[in-house]
Amino acid sequence: MSDWNDHFSTVAESYRRWRPGYPRALFDYLATTAPGRGLAWDCATGNGQAATMLGEVFTRVLATDASAAQIASAEPHPHVEYRVARAECCPFNDASVDLVTAAQALHWFDIEAFWREVHRVLRPHGAVAVWGYGLASVDPGVDEAIREFSSRTVGPYWPPQRGIVDASYAGVSFPFELLSAPSFSMTAHWSLDHMLAYIGTWSSVDGYRQQKDEDPMPAFAERLAGVWSDPQRRREISWPLILKVGRV
Repeated sequence: MSDWNDHFSTVAESYRRWRPGYPRALFDYLATTAPGRGLAWDCATGNGQAATMLGEVFTRVLATDASAAQIASAEPHPHVEYRVARAECCPFNDASVDLVTAAQALHWFDIEAFWREVHRVLRPHGAVAVWGYGLASVDPGVDEAIREFSSRTVGPYWPPQRGIVDASYAGVSFPFELLSAPSFSMTAHWSLDHMLAYIGTWSSVDGYRQQKDEDPMPAFAERLAGVWSDPQRRREISWPLILKVGRV
């Protein structure tokens, strides 16, 4: 098992407040891929964004994360139970789970060890879904400012695993029967302050702060304000999802 570095405990509360949410249609679709709706495992749940949505379509959801701070800040839901656990070693019996999900998380795992756990815990014909997303899209001016900040200012401080997302999971093993899934996007309507708060949760921003002992956000906030227009204006923002769904 590879060494695990916790990139999110220091920003767990901000992560919960400022990250975008996933579309309900995604979870309605995922429920149709599973052999039943009794038990889903949401792995690396973070603050429970995916887990609480799964709780709307599954009787029981066990949501795990290696970060105790993330679990402590997770959103309660009557159908969701949270536990601290690694992706590669989960608290399930063999052949007991209908659906396994990992949202914006696969790149942090020992992927082959995770796949072995998925094969172990899924019921016959059980389903697995992994998804992620890259940079937000608003308009050409805003998008360019965000791309430049991501690649140049804080680019050296992204953990190397981030490259898996940037490559849209190309080249990553997926030892399951691949299903043809619909396309989904996250959308939000945010003010400039909300967008800046969200970008402030990036692991690369946290890495920059820790390694350089300074904050890159004030200078970037000034740059982004120049292309946002009215800072109180809520802009429509989208993140197309990178989605792989399969069955055993």
